[in-house]
Amino acid sequence: MEIRALTHQDTSACVALMQLLSERGEILYKPVTEDDFNNRFFGECRWGFGAFENGALIGFAHASAKTSFLNKENAANTPLYLTLVMVHPDHRLKGVGTALIDRIKALRAELGKPSVTVTDMNPVRLTWLIPGANGHDHNNAPGVDEDGMGYPFLLKQGFEARMHEVAMYVNLATYEWNPEMDAIMESLKAEGIYVGVWQPGMGEEFDGMCDRVGSEYWRNVLRQEIAAWKENRPNSDPDLWVDGIAPTGPRPILVAMKDEHIIGFTGPVGCQQSGRGWFTGICVDPNYGGKGIGSVLFNMLMREFIGVGAQFSSLFTGTTNHAQKIYRRAGFAPHARWAVMRYTEE
Repeated sequence: MEIRALTHQDTSACVALMQLLSERGEILYKPVTEDDFNNRFFGECRWGFGAFENGALIGFAHASAKTSFLNKENAANTPLYLTLVMVHPDHRLKGVGTALIDRIKALRAELGKPSVTVTDMNPVRLTWLIPGANGHDHNNAPGVDEDGMGYPFLLKQGFEARMHEVAMYVNLATYEWNPEMDAIMESLKAEGIYVGVWQPGMGEEFDGMCDRVGSEYWRNVLRQEIAAWKENRPNSDPDLWVDGIAPTGPRPILVAMKDEHIIGFTGPVGCQQSGRGWFTGICVDPNYGGKGIGSVLFNMLMREFIGVGAQFSSLFTGTTNHAQKIYRRAGFAPHARWAVMRYTEE
């Protein structure tokens, strides 16, 4: 067996292996085309390694690293992201997977990265098929499928489960606006809290909320989306483009505001070509918790999705996150469990 770096000449064999494992029901990842594989798996800060026997691919692993960073992030303090490791069914229990993971671990040491992690922050962003959802997909794998073979394998390789996530799904054809939201909105209005679509000219202060929530990611999202509104330009993820063309304007952001301060938000609202209602998450300032702001924002989001033609929506959240109550009341149900995993040298 030989372990070597993947080249574009190996793409067809890698794609065929992913297709095989998908058809066998062993992985949730959506099969990719050769062009998509080349675009995702090769490039700056992306590394693939193949295991070969007599010149034939019998397994491969892939890792990536960030090239752009949030506040306080840099190349030295961000991890190496494990994208996947796959072994052909005819070549398992021979040490192939272990050899591939060892090469990824060695790469971590070579790069001086603090850890190897499996998380939704991986820049490769592999799409996966939601179980029991009639072929509907989610645009980014949040970790390791706990029902798959990779989870126990990585545990044996010294990885630890740092967090457990539940993936939730709703068919928007079944969604109905909860009339309780109207009463909550009236109560919030009486307190001087606006809930609705953000517009230029409204307040732009969101650092207080992001500081208290502790999220540089959401700070960055709000900064970019508000800038797009002020400049009247699209700020869109390529997953939302249609035939390679970006949307014509900024995406709606749903916010809760007190005076000129953003104290909650969800969105930005988008619809992927798959029909999935796309958003980055939902956030409420802890200083304003318990008022029903999250419930109103989330139900507004579902209504906005339907308005832009989305057919379904999906999300993932911590298994112990109390926000699950909000999602369930809006019709979401669990469809998969994922583990965020990490390896650090002992």
